[in-house]
Amino acid sequence: MVLATVLWNPSDSLIDLGFFALRYYSMFFLLAFVSSYIVVKRQFVKYGIDVTLMDSLTVYVVLGTLIGARLGHCLFYDFDYYSQHPLEIILPFTFTPEFRITGFQGLASHGGGIGIMVSLILFCRKFKLKLWFMLDQIALVVPLAGAFIRLGNLMNSEIIGKPADVSWAFVFLKVDTIPRHPAQLYEAVAYMLIFIFVYLMISKYPKASGFNFGLVIFLIFCFRIGIEFIKEDQSAFEAGLLLNMGQILSIPFILTGMVIMYLKRGVPEETELKIAKQ
Repeated sequence: MVLATVLWNPSDSLIDLGFFALRYYSMFFLLAFVSSYIVVKRQFVKYGIDVTLMDSLTVYVVLGTLIGARLGHCLFYDFDYYSQHPLEIILPFTFTPEFRITGFQGLASHGGGIGIMVSLILFCRKFKLKLWFMLDQIALVVPLAGAFIRLGNLMNSEIIGKPADVSWAFVFLKVDTIPRHPAQLYEAVAYMLIFIFVYLMISKYPKASGFNFGLVIFLIFCFRIGIEFIKEDQSAFEAGLLLNMGQILSIPFILTGMVIMYLKRGVPEETELKIAKQ
């Protein structure tokens, strides 16, 4: 029995001046990158890496995230539509049934993860840095950024949970009047806890470069598989499947994380950083 519910119907924008609007999702997206920038810069200073590389790193990671997340959504979740409308993958408007500005609707975190890894490979090749070291630094802030993104989803009343009879259920009035799990809030809290745990752990127990990367993707995608059971499907084709697309795509990440942690266990991080700074 529902004891109380949160009636959730926030405005799309924090500020709306008519000619300019600051949307909550955009604000949280910006906070994700700014907070990540600050944390990674501190890591660069800690390990003696040239901080002037941060601007280039930011460009690589932002582009990799956005391109990967966009392609991930179009290929994994809505391939039938975008295979018939390929220009809409890269254009912020649609031609059917009539011309309409839509923005870039649809970003997939799994695609964003792949995009980040590709961008880091290119970055490390260009600036002669050790890839495993850089993967560790970016992996540290991935759950931090993910927490902010999910708060943006919460403000947009998207990626909602399934109907629930818990006392803290949210009624997403932009969707329907059914009390639901605030799945976005669950994810935001979980990702923030993962960030704090990994940040504290690497300060006390340094491991080989790459271990923390494996740990982060293992923790994130293990949680992702669990949370998907109480989230509504993102695409119609997922109805009736034993595991939805988010869970299926999480399995390779979990296995990869386990393998990396096993291979990278036991060697102090400082040993490999000598190579990273050459």
